[in-house]
Amino acid sequence: MKILITGGSGLIGSNLLSMLEGNEITVLTRNTTQSKAKLGDVHHYLSTLEALNNLDEFDVVINLAGEPIVAKRWSEDQKREIENSRWLVTEKLVQLIQSGKKPPHLFISGSAIGFYGKQDDHAIDEEFIAVHDEFSHRLCAKWESIAKQAESEKTRVCILRTGFVVSKKGGALSKMRLPFKMGLGGPISHGQQYISWIHIDDMLQGILHLIGNSGCHGVYNFTSPVPVTNNEFSREFAHSLNRPCLFRVPSFVIRSLMGEMSTLLLDGQRVVPKRLQESGYTFLHPELRGAFLSLIKP
Repeated sequence: MKILITGGSGLIGSNLLSMLEGNEITVLTRNTTQSKAKLGDVHHYLSTLEALNNLDEFDVVINLAGEPIVAKRWSEDQKREIENSRWLVTEKLVQLIQSGKKPPHLFISGSAIGFYGKQDDHAIDEEFIAVHDEFSHRLCAKWESIAKQAESEKTRVCILRTGFVVSKKGGALSKMRLPFKMGLGGPISHGQQYISWIHIDDMLQGILHLIGNSGCHGVYNFTSPVPVTNNEFSREFAHSLNRPCLFRVPSFVIRSLMGEMSTLLLDGQRVVPKRLQESGYTFLHPELRGAFLSLIKP
């Protein structure tokens, strides 16, 4: 297959490339030199979509591009950067898909469980509609709406509402490792807020599952079937590192450091992957303890 990937240098994209060996991969990146050094020269690289009239040469397009949502404090300028890095690329991809006579048969586009906004502890599947109107919801809602416009009789669209990705290298977990390894890690605030997480292996295998099953389309929650509270997540992470979990980070500290962005840590969602499991996907790491243990294996 010929596959176009945006966001190929990110945590998910860079790991996905190795899973797609044997296919002809083109990576859209702003810095081709830097991406080639990181990802290797076995792939094709594009710095812009402007030279293309359509995407007919590709069988699958995987759209994972976007400014990291926690890279900087959410100023109004940073919010616009987060939005534009997702919306504008997706709009251009959709336009190119619609312009072709033989468009890609599959368009996979990223999103996040931030679509649901802050929630209580009830389980949320893809049919949940009582979303909380906040920045993360508006960001994801428009992102998804743009992506869905690519759907036609020739192109199926799959949306990935991704949770907290746990991985050995990269991602938010790597930033947590040092304080926990020093015995200084612990729950945030009261710790009862839910964390909807997914192991990187299930993230990647789930995407391959969508590629290989022509009946899959629409929105999919990419989270473990067993979300946990922040208390449990912290205890299990500390346990995997053979460290105690004694400290607790007060909510006012998180708010003072992160501002509006603190909602990502202080307000939880108990999201379950109903449609992914119904489509036949079986999770490799459904339980958190086993997921963490797999990450510390040599």
